[in-house]
Amino acid sequence: MAGGRMTLLTERYKDKIRGVLSCYDRIVITGTLPQLCYAQGMTGYMYQNRIRIFDYPHFAEPFRERLRRNAQRLAKENDIEIEHVKKRKIKKEKLVEKVLKERGTAPGLVHIISAMESCQSYQPWHNKRTGKTYLKPRSGQCLHYYFYFIDEELGLCYVRVPTWCPFRLQIYFNGHNLLASKLKQHDIKFSMLDNAFDFIEDYQQAQELSDSFSVEQLHQKLDQFAQEYCPVYSQFNQVYHWSVMQAEFATDIIFKQQADLQVIYDELVRTAIHTVKPDNIATFLGGKLHANYQGQVGNN
Repeated sequence: MAGGRMTLLTERYKDKIRGVLSCYDRIVITGTLPQLCYAQGMTGYMYQNRIRIFDYPHFAEPFRERLRRNAQRLAKENDIEIEHVKKRKIKKEKLVEKVLKERGTAPGLVHIISAMESCQSYQPWHNKRTGKTYLKPRSGQCLHYYFYFIDEELGLCYVRVPTWCPFRLQIYFNGHNLLASKLKQHDIKFSMLDNAFDFIEDYQQAQELSDSFSVEQLHQKLDQFAQEYCPVYSQFNQVYHWSVMQAEFATDIIFKQQADLQVIYDELVRTAIHTVKPDNIATFLGGKLHANYQGQVGNN
């Protein structure tokens, strides 16, 4: 504490720090088709196109087959075998890491993984009391495809595509990789350890590039991904609405000497352990721990 004010780590050890950089980290974006993403909207679409409500399963089936054929086409064109994952405990990232070790990090499609997972769906319903026929929300399961690829600007990404209407997409990329591509474009030397920068030639210019994050350019990328991996959506004459599902913002602090960080590392870890509580973690993950919670809180 200094004068009643908390001293920041970057201030206390500024003579030992080479540089500080803040940028986006893990970002997960959801794509929805505005009219189809809720039961009433889909009901309206069915009526507008003179499709019987109880024919909904027959209406949706051809789209599923088209998405399967599209995945098979992409696999064949890129000499990739679609890997089906049956167990939830299997981490898809580990499977992709294994492929990357053999394949390398050149841009292009890396791997395709399929899995049966929960999805949003609708159920035809006739209300005897009102005499109206419509679709009701329903949760179910369908085959999902995970397309992992390396984009020249965004680095390693994936697009999660459900094979059942209303085709709610999920797209992941990492802001560190996005900044790394910008540094290459501007001939700024850097190096990374896993998912963090440990050296940047010009920290000020790197920060300016990080702050110049363009939502418009990202939107164009997302539209391209939708066209490539979920082409059936074009039949509905709609465009995807993109919303942020998860966004992490990271600050990389690069010390001049490893020994300087080692001296305070244990203290930093202990402080984090005592400061961050299980309910904080649950909130971060979108949940909440109740007072009478009796389950186990793990550290995975």
